[in-house]
Amino acid sequence: MNAPHPPPYREPFFTPDPESAARSRIADFARWVVQHRAAEGIQDPTDYRALHHWSVTDLEEFWAAVWDYFGVDATTPYERVLAGETMPGARWFPGATLNYAHHALRNLQPDAPAITALDETGVGYEITGRELRARVASVAAGLRDLGVGQGDRVVGYLPNTPHAIVAFLATASLGAVWSVCGQDYAPKAAADRFAQLEPTVLITADGYLFNGTTHDRRAASVELAAALPTLKATVLVNHVGLAWPKGGGSGLMLPWEDLATRAEYLTIAPVPFNHPLWVVFSSGTTGLPKGIVHGHGGVLLEHLKTLGLHTDLGTGDRLLWYTTTHWMMWNLVVSTLLTGATTCTYDGSPAPQARPDVLWELAARHKVTVFGTSPQYLLTMAKMGVEPSVHDLSAIRVVGCTGSALPASAYPWVRDHVGADVQLASTSGGTDVVSGFAGSASTTAVWAGELSAPCLGVALAAYDTTGAPVLDQLGELVVTRPMPSMPLYFWNDPDGSRYHDAYFGAFPTVWRHGDWITLTSYGSVIVHGRSDATLNRNGVRLGSADIHDAVERLSEITEALVVGAEEPDGGYWMPLFVVLAAGAHLDDSLRERIREAIRADASPRHVPDEIIAVPAIPHTKTGKKLEVPVKRLLQGAPADQVLNPAAVDNPELIAYFACLGEERNSRP
Repeated sequence: MNAPHPPPYREPFFTPDPESAARSRIADFARWVVQHRAAEGIQDPTDYRALHHWSVTDLEEFWAAVWDYFGVDATTPYERVLAGETMPGARWFPGATLNYAHHALRNLQPDAPAITALDETGVGYEITGRELRARVASVAAGLRDLGVGQGDRVVGYLPNTPHAIVAFLATASLGAVWSVCGQDYAPKAAADRFAQLEPTVLITADGYLFNGTTHDRRAASVELAAALPTLKATVLVNHVGLAWPKGGGSGLMLPWEDLATRAEYLTIAPVPFNHPLWVVFSSGTTGLPKGIVHGHGGVLLEHLKTLGLHTDLGTGDRLLWYTTTHWMMWNLVVSTLLTGATTCTYDGSPAPQARPDVLWELAARHKVTVFGTSPQYLLTMAKMGVEPSVHDLSAIRVVGCTGSALPASAYPWVRDHVGADVQLASTSGGTDVVSGFAGSASTTAVWAGELSAPCLGVALAAYDTTGAPVLDQLGELVVTRPMPSMPLYFWNDPDGSRYHDAYFGAFPTVWRHGDWITLTSYGSVIVHGRSDATLNRNGVRLGSADIHDAVERLSEITEALVVGAEEPDGGYWMPLFVVLAAGAHLDDSLRERIREAIRADASPRHVPDEIIAVPAIPHTKTGKKLEVPVKRLLQGAPADQVLNPAAVDNPELIAYFACLGEERNSRP
């Protein structure tokens, strides 16, 4: 495997202010573990590498320290931290009973905002800690009256509004299991997920906002309810002001207000550490989506670590992270409440045509301290010429970014247009663990185009094809010791075979995630793209992200996708598809500029065989480029065997790329 090797060391793009780093919660945690856990090797509380080394070599002590430092409130104590480390099957904190919802509500200030609800019109409202607890208590009582009990499933067909958070916390407080998806999913796509769970209650909204349009989802909601025969009731949320029709549905249908406006006392059911909390689903691009089940305790500890230590959130902070309810970032956004900070929900387009800078405007107005987004958003802002700094963004100390590899060009843009003292924290993780494998912290330096370090408690390594760890060269992202938030199991996978094959088929007892990374000798992590989309030209393996990074910096290109397709005659075709900016033309001059950018920023071997302009790039609903399905379409595979149209953001592109494949394969 080959990739451009980083130098042994280079100066970081960003270095945290020493005084701010020393005041951070992660530095306080480092001091605490030295005092209370006799953690060896930590001489300086701002020495992240030393803290990380201790966290993965003394795994039980580290997670016990997270438990104690954040004061996890268990109804019954645990017997030991980790009973059996073998993956899959590691058992965390056996004997402990607790509840995620209790911890999400206990640190909130009664009269301060717990949730700030925002939308693309700029209108918003706030829910205080006291009000949130009352609404959760009311909805929990209503769900209980509808027959929801421990282990039952409640599902949401909802936009990113407080209704989803309240419904989730109410469900969790009962020991029931939650799952949610956004309303841009068609009813059949939502049913493909929810029907697997045999839910008791569906909570759905009348519609959502996007790019200046109100999308009516009343008929879609009724259709979805009809596709879920196990429902006892459907709860109707009035979000965008559309009147629900009288009758027309099957079964009990009642307004949200009937659940959410009762005066009730909140009773929270303690459940075992590994009791299911929620089911999140894979993208489902090639078949039925996989239901990934996470537990109360594992999510609680992992999110306390991620948000409390890595993100440094606490009382008085506000987090605004653009997400939809079907992306795992929604789950993390909800967990902001665990730290006592305020979480912001947002309904709408991240860059509506009428107000492309609305998220920055809202961040300024509400004094957001952590602003989260995706690489594509930052690149779009730069190319549109949006100037965030016209707003007062002085409260922002971190811009978080995840979803795909963040190109190096985004780092100076954030510095120059958001703030010189703002840390750009790129993170890589996954729905599988609802967390990150690598990212940043208040005590880490930042190198442009790289992630600062492996996350605490994550025994991250890069393996070559023989299963040997490598440094400063391309390898498979693996995790060699368990994490508490690894899935409990997949839904409807009784023997665990699908779960095992998804992560442990390549390296038994070691988690293989499916990304190419480089671990550098100075501690950072470089993500090169999905390993199942590897470009393999003449035996040399290349990361697609390296090419996308180089090309998407050009002002004429809004997005790019490169694939490598093996051909029947033994040849290898590596086309690059580009989406052109308005007014740009793919002539010989632009083609040569693209090739030169790839040569300069990656290597000559990364230069594609062809450069082809396309109307758009297909993505999953969570914004990930569909590299492998496009490759298979180009190789001539039948579209119905390659992609589930319901899982694609622009289904018309399936036929477009299938036609390209037919044309290519029909050539003499």
